[in-house]
Amino acid sequence: METYEIPEKASRGADPTPSNSQAMNADNSPGPDRPAIHPSDPEPPRVDISFFKGHGLGNDYLVLEEGPGLRLHSRAVAAICHRHRGVGSDGVVVLMRGSGEPWRLRMFNPDGSEFERSGNGLRILAAHVFRTGRVGHEPFQVEVGGDRITMRVHPGSQDGPFDVSVEMGAAQFGPEAVGLRSGAHDPRLVHPVLGLPDFEPVSVGNPHAAVFPEGLHSAYVEEMGAFLSANPAFPAGTNVQFVRVAGPEALEIRIWERGVGPTSASGTSACAAAAAAVRRKLLASGSIRVEAPGGTLSVRVEEDWRLTLRGPVEAVCEGRLDRGFALGLER
Repeated sequence: METYEIPEKASRGADPTPSNSQAMNADNSPGPDRPAIHPSDPEPPRVDISFFKGHGLGNDYLVLEEGPGLRLHSRAVAAICHRHRGVGSDGVVVLMRGSGEPWRLRMFNPDGSEFERSGNGLRILAAHVFRTGRVGHEPFQVEVGGDRITMRVHPGSQDGPFDVSVEMGAAQFGPEAVGLRSGAHDPRLVHPVLGLPDFEPVSVGNPHAAVFPEGLHSAYVEEMGAFLSANPAFPAGTNVQFVRVAGPEALEIRIWERGVGPTSASGTSACAAAAAAVRRKLLASGSIRVEAPGGTLSVRVEEDWRLTLRGPVEAVCEGRLDRGFALGLER
């Protein structure tokens, strides 16, 4: 087995970056430089304390619905997502009240920060509204991060796993697409030991840096993932993928999610990796299998860069936050 060691002089923080939903700021609040995702929504939503939990290849989300209960400020999100002191989740999707389609959503990282969109979060939301009888197998629309998105739960088992596709819109490329005002050669992107990574800036409604390293070495992924995801060159941070071509229609990736850390799977990361590989002419457009540690997602890349994500969603449970727990989060 190949190994890859980071030299001892590599610049690391005092504390190791926690994995999955334990990655959060010291005060459990969003980063001070991160722009608002919903400038028209300055206030945290209030939600009912009932929840649905599902996962897409191990990347799990809670779905909460807007209601008269808990005020979902950043500390409450972080507490609910905590793996040992809360329900445990890689994020929260809030289904806002409304008269029907397009249903409006808000999404939160486990560190409490609000973000643009999650492919797996969207698919888990789709499973929730299908299970509760609000949609059938016909396409339907939601609105998140200012974008309108079409989704579909395909015919299959009524009890899951659910086969869900999401039309993710068109990928955009280049430094401007992810807010790199100084370009991809910004000196702040040069790691003090590992140097400047070879990456493709991609937006699929949220920012991504698709890195094409020599190999998917765990130590490199952890060091460079943590370095890039919170790098000040990206004004809103970025999600990071490490990409290897695994066949004529296949990729293997590792993922470091902004506000989360290493993640078993990510829908937008799968889309960004596939689009970047086609952009670099490593793969042809069409259907691409994207293999992550949690399993395989399908991404279709059209010639005009429109992307469709498809894969399984497993329902895990329904439940209610304990009243005392919820009251404690209001203090």
